[in-house]
Amino acid sequence: MSGGVPGSEDRHRDGRLHRILRGPRPEAVPTLVARACTLVGLLNVAAGVFPRFRHSRMHAIAEVLPGALGPFAAALALSSGILLLLLAHGLRRHKRRAWRAAVVLLPAGAVAQFAYRHSVIGVLISLALLALLLRHRSEFTALPDPRSRWRALANFVLLGAGSILLGLVIVSAHPGKVIGDPSITERLEHVLYGLFGFEGPVAYYGNTSWTVGFSLGALGMLTALTTIYLAFRPEHPAARLTEDDETKLRALLDKHGARDSLGHFALRRDKGVVFSPSGKAAVTYRVVSGVMLASGDPIGDVEAWPGAIERFMDEAKAHSWTPAVMGCSETGGEVWTRETGLDALELGDEAVVDVADFSLSGRAMRNVRQMVKRIERNGYETRVRRIRDLGEQELTRIQRAADDWRGTDTERGFSMALGRIGDPNDGDCLIATAHKADEAPGPYGDLKAVLHFVPWGKDGVSLDLMRRDRSADPGMNELLIVAALQAAPKLGIARVSLNFAMFRAALARGEKIGAGPVLRAWRGLLVFLSRWFQIESLYKFNAKFRPRWEPRFVVYRSSKDLPRIGFAAMQAEGFVTLALPRFLRRGTPQRRPCPHRTTEREMQAA
Repeated sequence: MSGGVPGSEDRHRDGRLHRILRGPRPEAVPTLVARACTLVGLLNVAAGVFPRFRHSRMHAIAEVLPGALGPFAAALALSSGILLLLLAHGLRRHKRRAWRAAVVLLPAGAVAQFAYRHSVIGVLISLALLALLLRHRSEFTALPDPRSRWRALANFVLLGAGSILLGLVIVSAHPGKVIGDPSITERLEHVLYGLFGFEGPVAYYGNTSWTVGFSLGALGMLTALTTIYLAFRPEHPAARLTEDDETKLRALLDKHGARDSLGHFALRRDKGVVFSPSGKAAVTYRVVSGVMLASGDPIGDVEAWPGAIERFMDEAKAHSWTPAVMGCSETGGEVWTRETGLDALELGDEAVVDVADFSLSGRAMRNVRQMVKRIERNGYETRVRRIRDLGEQELTRIQRAADDWRGTDTERGFSMALGRIGDPNDGDCLIATAHKADEAPGPYGDLKAVLHFVPWGKDGVSLDLMRRDRSADPGMNELLIVAALQAAPKLGIARVSLNFAMFRAALARGEKIGAGPVLRAWRGLLVFLSRWFQIESLYKFNAKFRPRWEPRFVVYRSSKDLPRIGFAAMQAEGFVTLALPRFLRRGTPQRRPCPHRTTEREMQAA
């Protein structure tokens, strides 16, 4: 967990690395252009929706802005305003495609302004924004985000719902022109018909019917065109480990895997990887909601870490992703902050048990000792082996049991979970199983519980997942952890990493005598949140085994990024799921192969 300070390998000699690795800074020009597009978009939407706005002084300004042209000004203003609002987000993130779209749309808007309205001011505004984009085109270099065509469905649902709501506003925004008193159902029906280009049941005096009809049609066309575009544009799938990448990572772990207990989790196959120029170090990551999440310390020679970190930051800058590191050690946090200028915040503590110091004797271990003896008297026995020592049939039975005992579609785990059991390349993994032979064999024989550990160098293991039969006696987790610790010396294991306890220090200090009101209030909030996020339960479970605590940190660019990073981390760990409904998923619904080290139900059962 500790180590030397990286040297100069893979580092720029002229001292520019620090400035380069800071990543994308907020730039004045992209922000200015994005705000201008947002303002123009809002004005155009207001001009297209509210009839009174079109007779106000603000509309006199909006008329000369790009998008408000021709006899169908309301419909065009509405659709172009929405497009500009969508475009502004991409410009703010330095996206190249957003820049290209703006470069195409602005001159088209200038020509339309001159051809239809003979508006010199409108032409000048379009050309001024175009000149600004061309002058600073080097600021807009970010590549597209990883995506799939399923975003087309999300676009259809979200933009369609927004179009319906906005359509209801449009239909209701002309109270003096409506014939009769249509009900909300009739208004909704009119919106739905209008989105498909048909006349609905609501009638208006004068030309208002045309204005409403063209506006609704524009919304429907906008929804259809953007959905079609997203459905047929080339896919940019999320990064995955290739076989070559995995081979290189395993070679680095063979040499330097003892540094970090989370190192083996870099072999998750739903992560991407960047290597240092020398190939002696690597950083693995996953992109979630625009956040480039690394986990643990860089893999490999600590002297080559700066080169891998540079590549990571370059990749984040190339895509305009927000860089972040979850769960790095103190040494890793020092290197990240020094080399990149990022900040670090203590996230919690990892429980590490030194096998030589572990014993069930003593008052402090009485509860664990009594629970283990009670379970053993009930007829349970344990076995601790390497994966390579299991027979094929037994391994298959364990895999099926672990999958079925999981109980939910959503798994928890990213930074401290491998996502698989029994891979041929993971023969060094350790597995502890609990059996009860005096009962009638079930679908998995006498198997009642499973613990899976991944290697931590040559003399350590790190807990990956826990699974248990819900009909088994409580305390299976304690039984198997004790069994693994007692069998560790024979297997050449000197240290065992257990679960990660978020905000452990705050929970521990907050319950002590003399804790101040702020600390007590913070602990109270954490206890409240533990109802959903197993914060306190994991801490108390780990504390049973009298571990030493190793601090873990989150590394981030700016404090304003923390909410976004936190949300992305919760998605990656499985606490928040934004997946499509099961009936809309392609193929047979499958559970995500990302098992967390333990579950809330298991903590409650324990």
